[in-house]
Amino acid sequence: MEAFKQFIVKHFEKVLIIIILIATFIGTYLIEEKSIVLNFFYLPVVSAGYFLGRRLGVLTAIFSILVVVISTLLFPEAFFRGQDFFSTLAQLFSWGGFLTLASIAVGTLYEQNERRLRDLKNAYIGVLEILSKYLESTDRYTKGHSVRVSELSMEIAIALELPREEVENIRVAGLLHDIGKIEVSGDILRKAAELSSEERDLIDQHTVKGAYLLTSVGSVLKEVVPMVVSHHKYFMSGTADRGDEMKNIPLGARIIAVADAFDAMTSDRPYRKGMPPWEALEEILKNAGKQFDPEVVEAFKRIMREKMEKV
Repeated sequence: MEAFKQFIVKHFEKVLIIIILIATFIGTYLIEEKSIVLNFFYLPVVSAGYFLGRRLGVLTAIFSILVVVISTLLFPEAFFRGQDFFSTLAQLFSWGGFLTLASIAVGTLYEQNERRLRDLKNAYIGVLEILSKYLESTDRYTKGHSVRVSELSMEIAIALELPREEVENIRVAGLLHDIGKIEVSGDILRKAAELSSEERDLIDQHTVKGAYLLTSVGSVLKEVVPMVVSHHKYFMSGTADRGDEMKNIPLGARIIAVADAFDAMTSDRPYRKGMPPWEALEEILKNAGKQFDPEVVEAFKRIMREKMEKV
């Protein structure tokens, strides 16, 4: 049942359009005035163009036209009753033309808005990426960390066979996961000794600060914010009352948590030497099901084994 709900939520627009098409198709049998029925088909076509783009809008229009043509061939008396054959045929042709044009027009507007939103998102990501690199440039020990985490997170997401859009959001979240550290004192970030509990608390707040910073740019990065704010949360806590919280950790955050931990363990710090990759992998495997999502760890293990075999 839960899988069915998730499917409906994920494909809500497509399911809605199919329901409207079915209802419209049933109307061709129940309503005697066929000119009214023909106008009903504008609803699924315009909805498809608005929600899914020009291509699916046009396909919906073509499917609707085929439905009417087939209905006309099967029930000619219902469409041609009391009307001239050629005038009815001309009406159907003009209706089909306007239906197709409507799908193209609405779909084109949808794609133009999507393109503008994508350009705006890329601009924000570019600015934030510059800020992130500027932050890392002040500390040679974390230089390139965000880029490496972003690339590894993307590889894990691809290994999990996630949709392309979700993979891109995870890549961006990996790139910006430490953006909140820009509000943390540089002296703390560059400290050679291990951090005190107070300093550690200040750094731990960077997830929330990063989320606030990303939220300030509006809804453009709304899919990224939950990943940034949750990427340090443990997959499973030792207490029973954390079960619901664990379920609410986005998959992207669980992926970034593994990539972030691996890069942190294998990178040199002022107070310690970085681990070898195989040792860091063993540490992550040891914490699967506790700190890290087991499915994410399994995908990460496949990636690392492939990389180690190539070396």
